[in-house]
Amino acid sequence: MSTTDNFDPAELAKFSDLAHRWWDLESEFRPLHQINPLRLDWIDNLVSLKGLRVLDVGCGGGILADSMARKGAAVLGIDLATKALKVAQLHALEAQTDGVNYREISAEALAVEQPGSFDVVTCMEMLEHVPDPSSVVKACAALVKPGGYVFFSTINRNAKAFLFAIVGAEYVLQILPRGTHEFAKLIKPSELAGYCRAAGLNLQQTKGLQYNPFTRHYWLSADTSVNYMLSTQKS
Repeated sequence: MSTTDNFDPAELAKFSDLAHRWWDLESEFRPLHQINPLRLDWIDNLVSLKGLRVLDVGCGGGILADSMARKGAAVLGIDLATKALKVAQLHALEAQTDGVNYREISAEALAVEQPGSFDVVTCMEMLEHVPDPSSVVKACAALVKPGGYVFFSTINRNAKAFLFAIVGAEYVLQILPRGTHEFAKLIKPSELAGYCRAAGLNLQQTKGLQYNPFTRHYWLSADTSVNYMLSTQKS
């Protein structure tokens, strides 16, 4: 696979069609806005983002990238969805967020161009949307400096995740658009950990993300059976 073709055109079209709603707190992206403070604080507590050079892979409309810049990081957000990037750039201008820039480029292509250039790389809610997630993990490892950190978040592949993340979230509660996730593309923690080890990333910490549909409340836990995050460090 080349550095430019690890993407699914249907996935790009899906998120491009919703691009104008990225920063609508009551839109399909509400869950991302709700979980963002949790994952931002988790990352910042582990690495202290202020003054670091950070790459956000699959940044979409810039929810995480913008918030990391507000923590004092110099952030580059990359994505292949043109409309989402334009929304991210517009938001940065409107919100007057310093220290964040965006580019339309794949992680694999940027890894060839700027290897070992970032203190921290984040890749959140993105791996389950590409044909070859291991290729993205490898690129993230190439992009981070030795000793730097790479953070991933995605969804487990099991019966509970199917029930909660797809049936529950997309069809019953309708907090995500139908078709947001495909069960076959979901990734078990053991699989993601394997991709990380193969790329020279050492697993540091795992965190689960849970949701109560009655209180509409999210929290971090040790339960990685549905949504989960990994913290890794480059050898």
